[in-house]
Amino acid sequence: MAHEMILIVEDEKDIAELVAYNLKREGFRTRIADSGEKGLALAAAAHPSLILLDLMLPGVDGREVCRRLKAGEATHSIPVVMLTARGEDTDVVTGLELGADDYIAKPFSPKVLVARVRSVLRRRAEPAAEPGERIRVHELDVDLVRHQVRCRGTPVELSATEFGLLVFLARRPGWVFSRTQIISGVRGEDYPVTERAVDVQVLGLRRKLGPCGEVIETVRGIGYRLREPGV
Repeated sequence: MAHEMILIVEDEKDIAELVAYNLKREGFRTRIADSGEKGLALAAAAHPSLILLDLMLPGVDGREVCRRLKAGEATHSIPVVMLTARGEDTDVVTGLELGADDYIAKPFSPKVLVARVRSVLRRRAEPAAEPGERIRVHELDVDLVRHQVRCRGTPVELSATEFGLLVFLARRPGWVFSRTQIISGVRGEDYPVTERAVDVQVLGLRRKLGPCGEVIETVRGIGYRLREPGV
């Protein structure tokens, strides 16, 4: 990952320079844009390996920048990590649903920042499991053909919805999904299920998975993820 270029879209000069400094120490190259407009132009011209995007930008805000990035032919595949302040949960959910890959809440430590950047780059480099394959993650073994699940070698009986939920999360360990994204991914975009129903399904899935249930993590105010291996 050394020498990969990270675009920092942040209007607060001190924060942008601090982020750039810590990334350079770890071998990354960096570019800084202090507005959404400049960020969009740099993203299209330089095609960075990853974009760190502040949500509270003047002019074109971070949500709109994210939407344009993911709609652009030259930029849609660039991973985006949102930089957020406390209390911006709604904006984070919107960003994730627009296609952002992760988020980091301010204030954050340099160690956390670098770890998240590396994690997203690593996840992007690893293809998702294809239909027909087995998914083995943590101590879970999911057979996609037979619709069978084992936790530490012990069979686990799941409903069709619970199985679909587990597969949806297990295909992208470490990725945070909003409840709306989970509904769309498991039951279809227009399926009439409330977000509260997702919480109930997750609770039941965790309980049935027993000791393996702890790998399904709640991201407060956002949604759920399956813990990334090695974390």
